[in-house]
Parts: sequence; structure tokens; C-alpha cells
Amino acid sequence: MTERIMAVDRMEHIINVFGSFDQNLRIIESEVGVKVIDRDSELRISGEPEAVMHAEKAIEGLLSLAARGEVIDAQNVRYIIKLVLEGREAKISELAGDVICITAKGKPVKAKTLGQKTYVNAIANNTITLGIGPAGTGKTYLAVAAAVAAFRDKAVNRIILTRPAVEAGERLGFLPGDLQSKVDPYLRPLYDALFDMLGAETYTKYLERGNIEVAPLAYMRGRTLDDSFIILDEAQNTSREQMKMFLTRLGFGSKIVITGDITQIDLPGDKVSGLKEVIRVLKDIEGIAICNLTSADVVRHALVQKIIEAYDKFEKPRLEGAPKIYKRKK
Repeated sequence: MTERIMAVDRMEHIINVFGSFDQNLRIIESEVGVKVIDRDSELRISGEPEAVMHAEKAIEGLLSLAARGEVIDAQNVRYIIKLVLEGREAKISELAGDVICITAKGKPVKAKTLGQKTYVNAIANNTITLGIGPAGTGKTYLAVAAAVAAFRDKAVNRIILTRPAVEAGERLGFLPGDLQSKVDPYLRPLYDALFDMLGAETYTKYLERGNIEVAPLAYMRGRTLDDSFIILDEAQNTSREQMKMFLTRLGFGSKIVITGDITQIDLPGDKVSGLKEVIRVLKDIEGIAICNLTSADVVRHALVQKIIEAYDKFEKPRLEGAPKIYKRKK
């Protein structure tokens, strides 16, 4: 056992880092395996030497973020600890990023992980960006935030959000209402993100003016989309023909973001995912960025990250043992 004493300059930063009722402190103690006591502007960290060193680095990293105005929550704490345990504590300073946009309730939207920061920078610096990763990594939410920011800055005139309605055949027909009512359930995640950014009243105003369009992918055929920020969500469920059709809608002054999770393809078994194919087709083209987010970038409940990691571990032997399919030579 060893003990390390850390001097604390500003107690308000400690309050931010430790959280309400010291809930973040309990996470540090549990995840790293130490005991932390706060006494008279000092922190006493006790435990095994390596654990104490990790805890000190994690707390220093969190204090540096707090000093730069970042709000520390449980997700931040777990992510910082993960970086420290991986020996990447030097990257912590990069997490204090710029605000992408402000929501209708005044909440700043920022990248919370290194993967998200890379993704946001790619959207800013490329005409077409592919964001690929599991649920909860903020692919759609950050893309919508970037779209709203571009619209507010008058960099684009329209925001167009679309996604494929995979069950657009028999099952869709049983849903009540007209065609728009039938496809609305598929577009609900996009509505939710827009409501959060703009508020329901502003969203409705822009929708009526034609500045915002939320529509199924089939509605994109035959159009050229100029001065628009276009987001294709759930792109793993596009066919190769749909993906090619969508990409060729790009007009002057427009930007495209394509998001999807190649582990959750709902297409029939004989259909090739347009997203999986486009990753290979477009990988070497300038102006197109491909960002791969991982379970480390999950910003939902901590259990979501553990669930994704458990499924990856479970499915890896099955995928590695799957028979390879060889094409017959002509």
C-alpha cells in the first residue's frame, strides 16, 4: 500500500470533478481500486502503487478539463480512466473541444470522446463524411448538431434528413394513415434530434418554409440538392443501388454525412449493404472521410458500452469460424 498527496488550488474544480454527493469520486475509487480522502485543500490517494498513479493521473486530467470550463459527468470520468489505463493520458487535453451548437434549452453540444472529436472535425473539413459505429456513439446527434450550426451560420439553405424504410413493403401497409404517417416511425430518431436542437416551434416554422426536410430515402430519387446539409441515417440498410443514387444527389455548396452500424443490418440475406460496399469504393477519394467509432465512444448509459463489448466478444468466434465464400472463375 502507498499514499499520495495532491494539492488542490481551486475547490470549485474539485466539486465539479467529484460530482453531486461525490458520485464521480466513487467511480474513480471503484474503477481504479483506490481510496480518496479530501482534507484541507489536499487529496490523499491510497492503494497499490500502480493504482494510485493511475488515480492521480485521472484526477489531474479531470481537473484540467474542469479548469477549462468542461462539465464533468460519470461518462467523462469513465472515459478519462480508460485513457489513463491505456497509457493515453496525454490525449486528455484534446477533449476540451469547441461547442458545435447550442440546443433549444441552451445546452452546448460538444464531442465527448477522441473518436467523436475526429468525426466532428471530419464533417467540418470534408464534403462527404461516413460515420460508422455502434449504437450510442452520437453519430446521428452530432451530425444533426453540425447541420443546425451550418444552417444558423447561413453556410447552407436547407437541412435534409433521410433514412431507408427497410420494411417499406408488406408490413408498412398495415400501419394507419397516409404515406407520411406510415414512414414517420422510421424517421422518429431524426425528429427527436431536430426537436432537441431547435425546439418544436422553430422546427415547425422551418419545416413549413421548406428549410428542413425529413423524408424516406426513396424521396431523394431524381433530385439535385444544392446548398444543403444532407444526412443519411441508418445507411447500413441501404442497397448498393440506393447508396449510389443518394451519393449522386450531391449538388454545389452541399455537404453529406452518412451514418450507420454495419453490425445491425436488417436487409434480407441476399442483399448487399450499400454502406459496407461504399466504404471500400470511396476509401481513397479526396474530400471523403470515413470515421470508425467504437464502443469506447458510446455516450449513453454505461451498460450500453458493456452490452456492445459483450456482443462483440460473443460474435467474434462465430464470424471467424464462418466458411469463406469463393467466387467461381469464369
